[in-house]
Amino acid sequence: MAAHSVVLSLSKTVNPFWGGRLGNTVKVFGTTLTSHRNKTVFTPPPAKYGGRHTVTLIPGDGIGPELLNHVREVFRFSCVPVDFEVVHVNSASETEDDINNAITAIRRNGVALKGNIETKHTMAPSVKSRNNLLRTSLDLYANVMHCQSLPGVQTRHKNIDIMIVRENTEGEYSSLEHESVSGVVESLKIITRNNSFRIAEYAFRMAREKGRRRVTAVHKANIMKLADGLFLQCCREVASGYPDITFDSMIVDNTTMQLVSNPQQFDVMVMPNLYGNVVSNVCAGLVGGPGLVPGANYGRDYAVFETATRNTGKSIANKNIANPTAMLLASCMMLDHLQLYDHASSIRNAILTTMNETRLHTADIGGQGTTSEVVQSIMKIIQSKGQLTADR
Repeated sequence: MAAHSVVLSLSKTVNPFWGGRLGNTVKVFGTTLTSHRNKTVFTPPPAKYGGRHTVTLIPGDGIGPELLNHVREVFRFSCVPVDFEVVHVNSASETEDDINNAITAIRRNGVALKGNIETKHTMAPSVKSRNNLLRTSLDLYANVMHCQSLPGVQTRHKNIDIMIVRENTEGEYSSLEHESVSGVVESLKIITRNNSFRIAEYAFRMAREKGRRRVTAVHKANIMKLADGLFLQCCREVASGYPDITFDSMIVDNTTMQLVSNPQQFDVMVMPNLYGNVVSNVCAGLVGGPGLVPGANYGRDYAVFETATRNTGKSIANKNIANPTAMLLASCMMLDHLQLYDHASSIRNAILTTMNETRLHTADIGGQGTTSEVVQSIMKIIQSKGQLTADR
């Protein structure tokens, strides 16, 4: 089975600001992995140039450039041994030169941190989403996000702790459309056995290593009996190899209703591409919005980190009001991936202290703080904890 070659590795660092089960935060999602009995070992990209790592940075559009500038500011202040290779992608260009340069840079460095690249539906049908091209070209097949309630953020529902695993390379995002006759368009949804097995294995292995108890497969097999039926069947077959984990399935429309009415019932969720897009955005909204939740895209050889809901945020760009939390937490996931655990923990703890104890919030979660004020608070907390910081 193709899925056995790529699995997920997690560490067990406890976050002091999230109690109980919420205390175990995701630390490392591995890419190049091998299994030794039930233990997973992965090899991150090696450090270069005197112990420093080179990471591809793609600013993207909207709020991406300003948030990534703040990430670089925090990294410099914290003396993080990471150098960024900045690659700009022009979303208005109809050629693929820029995105191909970005893909080449990621292949060279192994890891990337990115803002979302705008996809304009008014452009010619031949112009493919740059974000989608990046994921498919690098076979970043697993999109993973962790939706978790934060004590300092007021939301309708409490105690949410959901891991979402989204197949990232096929389904409705296969970019295969044509007009068969005038006024009739066919859009092909591709579901393959190999990729369905691969993402299901990823989800179950993650659940086991994270100490999770349940995996829910989200589908629409009652209507798409062949495509979603195949995905569901693959999930069932993989589930049979994990008797310690409860498996169930849920139709996607019912899933969205259940999420907004009783989200605590969910643990780990695995689903095809389009459903993952919808469910990820719903879950982010449940815990406070797109400015709070980080995300990651993993393949066998590469990893790309970004905000979970992939919003450009054009309407609030360059106004110093965007919430930097999601992008900063995505950078912490990246540091975990590079095994720079101390730096990741220092920055993450400062972010959560600002969020939950200092209660300095941006407008999206009911506060009056600016982006810069939140970042300055985070750096002051890092300094107050006695972490290694640059002279300012």
